[in-house]
Amino acid sequence: MRFVKWLVSQLHWLLLFLAVAAGAGYYVYTRPAEDAQPAGKKGRDGASRVTPVVAVPAAKKDVNVYLTGLGTVTPLKTVTVRSRVDGQLMRVLFREGQLVREGELLAEIDPRPFQAALMQYEGQMARDQALLANARIDLDRYRVLLAQDSIAKQLVDTQEALVRQYEGTVKIDQGLVDNARLQLTYSRVTAPIPGRLGLRQVDMGNIVRSSDTNGLVVITQLQPVTVIYTIAQDNLQVVLKRVQSGERVPVDAFDRDQKVKLASGTLLTVDNQIDTTTGTVKLKAQFANDDAKLFPNQFVNVRMLIDTRTEVTTVPSAALQRGARGLFVYVVKEDRTVTLRDVKTGPAENDATVIESGIEPGELVVTDGMDRLREGAKVELPSKDAAASGKGGDGSRKKGGGRRKGGDGEKGGGEKTGGDKSSGGEKSGSDKSDGAKGGGEGRRNKGGSEKGAGEKTSADKSGGDKADADKTADGQKEGGRKRGAWKKEKASE
Repeated sequence: MRFVKWLVSQLHWLLLFLAVAAGAGYYVYTRPAEDAQPAGKKGRDGASRVTPVVAVPAAKKDVNVYLTGLGTVTPLKTVTVRSRVDGQLMRVLFREGQLVREGELLAEIDPRPFQAALMQYEGQMARDQALLANARIDLDRYRVLLAQDSIAKQLVDTQEALVRQYEGTVKIDQGLVDNARLQLTYSRVTAPIPGRLGLRQVDMGNIVRSSDTNGLVVITQLQPVTVIYTIAQDNLQVVLKRVQSGERVPVDAFDRDQKVKLASGTLLTVDNQIDTTTGTVKLKAQFANDDAKLFPNQFVNVRMLIDTRTEVTTVPSAALQRGARGLFVYVVKEDRTVTLRDVKTGPAENDATVIESGIEPGELVVTDGMDRLREGAKVELPSKDAAASGKGGDGSRKKGGGRRKGGDGEKGGGEKTGGDKSSGGEKSGSDKSDGAKGGGEGRRNKGGSEKGAGEKTSADKSGGDKADADKTADGQKEGGRKRGAWKKEKASE
């Protein structure tokens, strides 16, 4: 029974909760239906809205057709300089990274062993030459005696054989001398090609041998230099046609980002086979590289000119849009509405793309603002008048700045007026002090405090306008007179 009584006493709270819940449910279920109509109305308003866009006319001009590929800078010649004789490295005459000419001296190996060997072979050859000369003299004598029938013919034949033997010996000695001189020449290491030196591999004082694999230094030829790059095998016939015609195929090398042009050259040759793993073929182009912008093993982007199409229709690449049916553009008609036009594109150069069909020269195509367009939408194009008004707006802003400057001047005047008002406040405080002076020392102190209050009031209101300042000063003067009269009455009482 207690619970029932309690429930009856709390019945009004239960009814209030049910009413709130019903109201919330009604609001949730009825709000979408109410918002549907404004959304539809908004859509109808968007259909008739004029959309500002940027449009440019389709142009007719010459377009270069390029093939691009990834390439690596490869030196025309690379040589590892090695010693051709064994010995101690006495001098190193080059700097790392130095540009050298062909035949320039790079290092010297101890020449003394080779000089001694050369002297030995030269002495041996001089001895054999003397023997040969003596044998030839004896041969002449034997021939005279044989003509006089004084000796047998066998002695003449034997002497002739001895002369030929010494001639062979002298030739052997000459070969040994030449070889010794060559070894002595090899003790001076020179540059076999012109180019740039790399890092030194051996320091002075070490024993170098002709069998060393690292050598002394590596030279790479940089001028001229080549670039080896690849293109797809589908484009090979176009390139071969240009090469077989005898025409020079221009090739440009760009950096990794394809923004900076590094060098210009020509196509040198085409490889004799296609790489089956990648479906590409290698090409080699040669560059003068006079400014040394191309460095061995550098990665470059190569662009090769293979054709030039004249008087073709082009549009900015930004105007092309891709949809379910392919590429299309928005064309602005004479009534300032747009229509969707399917196009067939060709090669592109920089920011211009060739249009094979779908657009005629002179037609306006939208390049900016097409994300809010649809078929038949109205557009607004920027005009010369709008540009002129934009310039006028700048002038107005400048004039407005002048007014702001004048406003600052007025503000300064207000500050001056406030100063005048402050002075008036101080004067009023002085009057009040004089009125209170006859009432005794205590009243003079009180008058002084009132003067301070008057000064504080005038200082706080120093930024007001002149009329308010005058009004406030007058009010303070009147109040001071009344308070002075009241104080005199109290003193007389």
